[in-house]
Amino acid sequence: MIDRPNTHSMLFGYLLWIFGFLGAHRFYYGKPITGTIWFFTFGLFFIGWIIDLFLIPSMDKEADNRFRGGEVNYNIGWLLLTFTGVFGLHRLYMGKWISAIIYFLTGGLFLLGVLYDFWTLNDQISERNGEVTFN
Repeated sequence: MIDRPNTHSMLFGYLLWIFGFLGAHRFYYGKPITGTIWFFTFGLFFIGWIIDLFLIPSMDKEADNRFRGGEVNYNIGWLLLTFTGVFGLHRLYMGKWISAIIYFLTGGLFLLGVLYDFWTLNDQISERNGEVTFN
């Protein structure tokens, strides 16, 4: 088995779990469908949220195996998206200057862009980390 870098933090996952009845930890671990379900059902009426307390270690391991590590840190990206998404700071952090400015001027592209980023941020970071740069 290939030894993959630790891309996601279990501690950060548990911190997001505190807001997990809104699906934050599920989005973080690359589970946007169940994250959306958790968001609209308050963590499946809090039952799924409590069960997730025990599932986070396996979700963390799965995310570490699925996503590519590199220059852009997942924890910083998710922290910026979760708390400053409408200002586009997570996009600025990833080097996406134009869309960061657009997010800043439009409130995260009228919140739809923020929702899109909750669904795709892990893939965006993984793709960015896979890019080869020549200096």
